[in-house]
Amino acid sequence: MSQAISVLNQVNEEVQAHRKSEYPINPLFLNRWSPRSYSSKQVSEQEVYTVLEAAHWAPSSFNDQPWRFIVAQTEEQLSVFHDFLSEFNRSWAEKAPVLILVASQKVRDNGDPNGAHSFDSGTAWGYLALQAKLLGLATHAIGGFDRNKARTSLNVPDDIELHAVITLGYQGDAADLPEALQAREIPNQRKPLNEVVIQGGF
Repeated sequence: MSQAISVLNQVNEEVQAHRKSEYPINPLFLNRWSPRSYSSKQVSEQEVYTVLEAAHWAPSSFNDQPWRFIVAQTEEQLSVFHDFLSEFNRSWAEKAPVLILVASQKVRDNGDPNGAHSFDSGTAWGYLALQAKLLGLATHAIGGFDRNKARTSLNVPDDIELHAVITLGYQGDAADLPEALQAREIPNQRKPLNEVVIQGGF
């Protein structure tokens, strides 16, 4: 609970030098960032399912809840996931104790196309990431993986779209990363708000 209180009440020291919001927001949104270093500390089953539970409460068009989470925790499961990651991502992600493939059902229960399945599943990933941070865990979404290989390896049906592989674990020491990545192991900033907010239309 103390970890949750900390990330909710103050901007972490590692974040302060790199991130500053233009308007007042809860520190949790600044404290959540995407490191690549992971420690060997294991994530408990309860922690894994707590972040999945939070993701499952994301807003959903018509309450269809199209998100699907394929979880790898055992050595055998993780090995399958590692095999379809790009070489660059595998160089750091293979140290994460949990990998979660975020996917979504493209059709509704009545057979109609669900145009919101990707949007809803992206929101679920956001919820997952924030809950993980509240537990003191780090997450990083990976788009660089072989989707065809993942589909075959995991027996994913054609009506399921594959979005991203999420690393989940306790943040480790940046010095343990490949040398080329060590300098990048800092929270990044965002574009000025006026570059992404359009009042009334383009």
